[in-house]
Amino acid sequence: MDKVEEVLSRVVEEIFPNKASLEKLMCSKKIRVYLGVDPTGIKLHLGHSIPLRKLQEFASLGHKAILLFGTGTVLAGDPSQRGKTRLKITRKQIAENIKTWKEQAAKIIDFDKVQIKYNGDWLLKLTYTNIINIASNISSVQLFKRDMFRERIERGDTVWAHETLYPLFQGYDSVVMDVDLEIGGTDQTFNMLIGRELQKKMANRNKYVLATPLISGTDGKPMSKTSENCIWLTDTASEMFGKLMSINDNQIETYWKLLTNLPEADLNKNKPMDTKKRLASEIVRTYHDKNAAQKAQSEFENIFQKRLKPKGVSQIKIERSQWDIIDFLIEQGLTSSRSEAKRLLDQGAIEIGGQVFKDHQVEFKDGQILRVGKKKFVRIEVR
Repeated sequence: MDKVEEVLSRVVEEIFPNKASLEKLMCSKKIRVYLGVDPTGIKLHLGHSIPLRKLQEFASLGHKAILLFGTGTVLAGDPSQRGKTRLKITRKQIAENIKTWKEQAAKIIDFDKVQIKYNGDWLLKLTYTNIINIASNISSVQLFKRDMFRERIERGDTVWAHETLYPLFQGYDSVVMDVDLEIGGTDQTFNMLIGRELQKKMANRNKYVLATPLISGTDGKPMSKTSENCIWLTDTASEMFGKLMSINDNQIETYWKLLTNLPEADLNKNKPMDTKKRLASEIVRTYHDKNAAQKAQSEFENIFQKRLKPKGVSQIKIERSQWDIIDFLIEQGLTSSRSEAKRLLDQGAIEIGGQVFKDHQVEFKDGQILRVGKKKFVRIEVR
């Protein structure tokens, strides 16, 4: 009972229809629970880790846990929290995106206890009759009650028909897999509740919904790959540590509670800098190891607190000294996009010769050290 209570309480935003009846069900039998993730990109981030950790908690209690890769739903494109329509994705891109997902998720999930499924296995086989049958259970008025749809309509923007079908396809997953519970972030609550209704109408079966909190990225905005503010599970130990140290102090408590099992009683025992170091060290240890965490912390302290120059700085040789800094960062491969370069410039995350640089035009001097973001250092050699 204590373990069930903890799983249903810690890092849980809301349970539908209620926590008490789900707790009673879990104490009476092993339930079937799933988490679905659409392969919209090749990497998972710390935001994904929150429901993944919750799924593993159910698996550790012996429940039948499923991690569902949305190889079918992703073709429709989840409209959740989207101000505009998602770009279409190809089958080839989907296959490429999920190539390393199991390896990444294995940092959290014990796949001896969790089964992987792909909803493309059944969604891509649906017939015209099947789709009509599914859609006949949910009213269009209900679908258009979604906040993001109403906001778009009020702005005069378009809501495409395939976007209104998305929650139906996600909801049908619950029917096919015959689950007792679906886990997802609060951004998925609407979709998950549509699944609850479909399962009741199509299979005369009750389904619970457990919504986990969302987390902000390094800039304080919702963590998402389009915002380029993610801490990826594939980040190196030093990259991960540096990004975590860059979050605002008002994000520490949320990260502490949602991303670690550290005691909440320890949160306010030390100064914010020391607390943030412990937080960063714990998360890096989780996704790498203890030695990597210690090394990453030592590097951070040497570079950013003791102001020591990093060892083994690579060199960039240039023929001319005058540049537009955005063009330079892109041409030298120091940022992945112009938007990332502009964001770093605006945030004061670019240093030249130890000084924060915020202009667009720069004149490099031979031997200067350029810092881009938290961990990229290069020495400029002007020929």
